[in-house]
Amino acid sequence: MLTQFENDTLAQVGPGTTMGNLFRRYWLPALLSWELPEPDCPPVRLRLLGEDLIAFRDTTGAVGIVDNYCPHRRASLFFGRNEEAGIRCVYHGWKFDVNGDCVDMPSEPAESNFKDKVKITAYPTEEFGGIVWTYMGPAELKPPAPYMEWTQVPESHRGITKVVQPTGWLQGLEGGIDTVHSTFLHRRLAGFGIGARDQAFRRSASAIVEVVPTNYGYTYAGLRPLPDDAGVFVRGYHFILPFYQLRAAQLGSVLSGRSEVRRIVSGHAWVPMDDTHTMVWNYTYSFGDDPLTESDQQLYGSGNELGKDIDPANGFRAVANADNDYFIDRERQRTVNYTGIEGINVQDRAVQESMGAICDRTKEHLGTTDRAIIMARRIMLQAARTVEDGGDPPGLGSDIYTLRAIEKILPVGVHWRDALHEELYNMRPYSPEYTPA
Repeated sequence: MLTQFENDTLAQVGPGTTMGNLFRRYWLPALLSWELPEPDCPPVRLRLLGEDLIAFRDTTGAVGIVDNYCPHRRASLFFGRNEEAGIRCVYHGWKFDVNGDCVDMPSEPAESNFKDKVKITAYPTEEFGGIVWTYMGPAELKPPAPYMEWTQVPESHRGITKVVQPTGWLQGLEGGIDTVHSTFLHRRLAGFGIGARDQAFRRSASAIVEVVPTNYGYTYAGLRPLPDDAGVFVRGYHFILPFYQLRAAQLGSVLSGRSEVRRIVSGHAWVPMDDTHTMVWNYTYSFGDDPLTESDQQLYGSGNELGKDIDPANGFRAVANADNDYFIDRERQRTVNYTGIEGINVQDRAVQESMGAICDRTKEHLGTTDRAIIMARRIMLQAARTVEDGGDPPGLGSDIYTLRAIEKILPVGVHWRDALHEELYNMRPYSPEYTPA
């Protein structure tokens, strides 16, 4: 369990907080590129790390992320006019470019130089992998952008969605890196496959969890013995600071009951909007020659399908939520699946949100299979202390570019770190050059 001070420290992400300062040392996924479909399109509201922001694509196609509030009289720039390479406040006409410079101040006399003395808070952006990224930290400490493999594959080879979760960021992350809960929370009672993977999840109430620290976070695995010494089913993952997870995909072929091997990896990023709201990014990608199927691109069956499970017109909020009890069906709970709730990540959100907006970790009782959770908390707190002491946190280097997740059946007695090393770390030459998508 954590102390109250540690729990508060991990939960608070606003400006000037310990964790807020840590998160500001990384590039953050801000919005999907298609939310700003063309130059001079309507601006979009955005909330990151406790700050209310506005995103807009200017006449040249560049994306600006600026303070929501005009520095004149604090009116919201959401109502602004996106025109001629800047966003103009409709209250008095003050206009700002993507760098935050005031480029026009028509309400002041023509001879006034006041506009040259006014700036609005603006954060740098990059656009790649179908995402607009932003960096909110000290300019002199800006790291390279995180060109992880899933951001570099062709558009046909990836699917990305996002959904608001009304809890602190750590609740979502801890749920994601907890490999043991899959045996229960996501178990199907009917219509389950008969392959070795399915047998491992059905017959193993527990798992052996092993965590290997790295310079970006850690690699970890859930080990589940198969019946009759047929081998060990291994799920190998990565936790990448500050909030990324890579895991072997559970989409398409797995969910439909087919058993062929797919060269697909999935994952999440739990990006703090504020202390009690998180934008959960969901991604899946193919690293093989074949593009994703349409259902895989849409994240079919995950509970994260846009339009079906998530309402973009309502701020990317979940359709199944606490107000409707996540559409739980008690008859289905008795006969079809363990929860009576459909959609893997709907099931995740239901239990994570049931803990409250910020879980009281002072009352927990963690066991041996919670090693990944315990280690993540320690690493995050240590990373925050490193930043406070003037150092660089983990996860800023190019070693995150080639990481992959894998699940595989290994012979009894073969160590997963040795057997899966090449597949987990994909040691191949990598160029940071990229074409914005």
